[in-house]
Amino acid sequence: KTNSFGVVPKVQQMQSEAGAVAGVHGTLVTGALSTTFTASQGLLLMIPNMYKIAGELLPCVFHVAARAVAGQALAIFGDHSDIMAVRQTGFALLSSHSVQESFDLALASHIATLLCSVPFVHFFDGMRTSHEIQKCHALNDKQMKVVLDLLEDKIDEFRAQALNPSHPTLRGTAQSPDIYFQNVEAANPVIAKVPEAVRQAMLWVKELTGREYDLFQYVGHPQATDVVVVMGSGAQVLEELIDYYGPSKRVGILKVHLFRPWSTKHFLAQLPSTVRRIAVLDRCKEHGVGEPLYTDVRATLQPHSGVRIIGGRYGLASKDFTTGMAHAIFLNLAASKPKHPFTVGIVDDVTNLSLEYTEMSTVPEGTVQCMLFGFGSDGTVGANKNAIKLISKETNLYTQGHFAYDALKAGGVTCSHLRFGPKPIKASYEITAGCSYLAVHKKEYLSNYSVESIFGALEEGGVFVLNSPWTSAELLRENLKLEFRQFIVQKKIVVYNIDASSVARQAGMGRLINNIMQTVFFHLANIMDPVKAITLFKKEVEKTYKNKGPEVVKKNIDAIDMALDNLHRIDLPAEWGQPRAGEVRRPLRERDANVPSVVAEVLDPVQLREGGFLPVSKFSPGGVVELGMTQWAKRGVAPKIPV
Repeated sequence: KTNSFGVVPKVQQMQSEAGAVAGVHGTLVTGALSTTFTASQGLLLMIPNMYKIAGELLPCVFHVAARAVAGQALAIFGDHSDIMAVRQTGFALLSSHSVQESFDLALASHIATLLCSVPFVHFFDGMRTSHEIQKCHALNDKQMKVVLDLLEDKIDEFRAQALNPSHPTLRGTAQSPDIYFQNVEAANPVIAKVPEAVRQAMLWVKELTGREYDLFQYVGHPQATDVVVVMGSGAQVLEELIDYYGPSKRVGILKVHLFRPWSTKHFLAQLPSTVRRIAVLDRCKEHGVGEPLYTDVRATLQPHSGVRIIGGRYGLASKDFTTGMAHAIFLNLAASKPKHPFTVGIVDDVTNLSLEYTEMSTVPEGTVQCMLFGFGSDGTVGANKNAIKLISKETNLYTQGHFAYDALKAGGVTCSHLRFGPKPIKASYEITAGCSYLAVHKKEYLSNYSVESIFGALEEGGVFVLNSPWTSAELLRENLKLEFRQFIVQKKIVVYNIDASSVARQAGMGRLINNIMQTVFFHLANIMDPVKAITLFKKEVEKTYKNKGPEVVKKNIDAIDMALDNLHRIDLPAEWGQPRAGEVRRPLRERDANVPSVVAEVLDPVQLREGGFLPVSKFSPGGVVELGMTQWAKRGVAPKIPV
């Protein structure tokens, strides 16, 4: 596809991120517009060239899905560790907090870098924002051409400074102590123009889209006494909580977009004059007086007495950050002796920094929340993504999809978190309460995991769909554990069962149950008209599989048509939730005394999806793990055993 210049961009794959950034540097000095995309260790490999690109004032943008940097262990999930590792390079750092913002501020960063000739890192939370599906508004080619026309002079200016034998220049010289310092400081006027260049770029985005941005954006009571400063997707969570509080509570949040260079003037302009207490949240850990955002805010307010400032850490390696945790931060901030520093989202029984919290349901009224447990490679996640796209296209609802995987990927546990509603969805966290539709696509999960792990978020009167051969109340009573049955009865859960695996085999689909379960979802989730949804779903299936031939298409359509005929609502008799003769609740796993303690205390909770509740004291500093642990990690997920 051609870009706004009428050419197809060249995409060059290099041997590593070090090679990629060298390629960017080389193309920039020769007058070509260039960009790259990276994260985590890949970004660290770019640091040497980033110093050069920034020092030479070459305009470009690196787009980064901010992720954890491997320390005591590898983590492929999101936080701001990699961003904080490059804040000294001289690149401007621009943060997006949502899927829509990532689109808009990506454009703003490309505009701003040409306006001020300073390179940018545009970043957003990896594995949260980067992998989240949301309905958003894109710019069209005509709008992009308008931007290009407005930047024509700046682009010509950039190209005129390129290395060219027609007007040769020399760069990359060696400087001694007599002049190096002065040359560094000579760039001060250029750096000083960055904040206004970014504001100008944001105004252009507003003119094109109607969506307004600023370097710092305040949300909350105009005379707030308690304010939280935050950057990244956590800002969305806090904003949802502010909406839930209502207009009377004197609290607010200050969202940071431009992190480097830091603009004291613009920060203070957005902060309410009534503020008395500030909590600063950092999604990283450092070993100084505080984390980077905290120290920036502390230094900014140093001349202003009467404001108490505390700092805390949250969300390392995509540890979920919920509105219940955000509420705990406001409670701590208002306390007479608040914890500082603090952590939230974990249990710290070593240094006792953690805040206690209780999960809350704060999504806007009318928001439908659905959870679907699948098995890696069974097609569940892909089908859910297609469902979100279909609902987004065919309704006026806002949509959100987030997909949690375990490290096993194919063959591992997947959990799809879907939200649909008439109001914007700011819930950048997994569903923890208020779930109205829960589907378990693999019956073994009900034996392997606790009722809290599977049913914990399901609301009273919610719908539960199970894929199993247990098609009657009696079969379900024989096979479901007591605690699951008691939960279903106490919460008045509406139970459906479908033997989707059998339907898939009959339709010639093998073990692929995704389209069968997706048909059930459209029928029961009450999001759009089921008949219309299933009709449109069939058309999408035909498009998806047409390249594989008519026989494959027919098998998928047959499976969809057979789904509802095999779906059964299970009417539960009065005694269904009572214990059977001799039945008692048993631990999920029972270990012999000769099994290493780490197995029962750490490995088993992790295997049982309860690792998030383990306290700090259960882990060894340095990340040392005993050998031979896989012998204890037998999951028992096979649907049948070869004999």
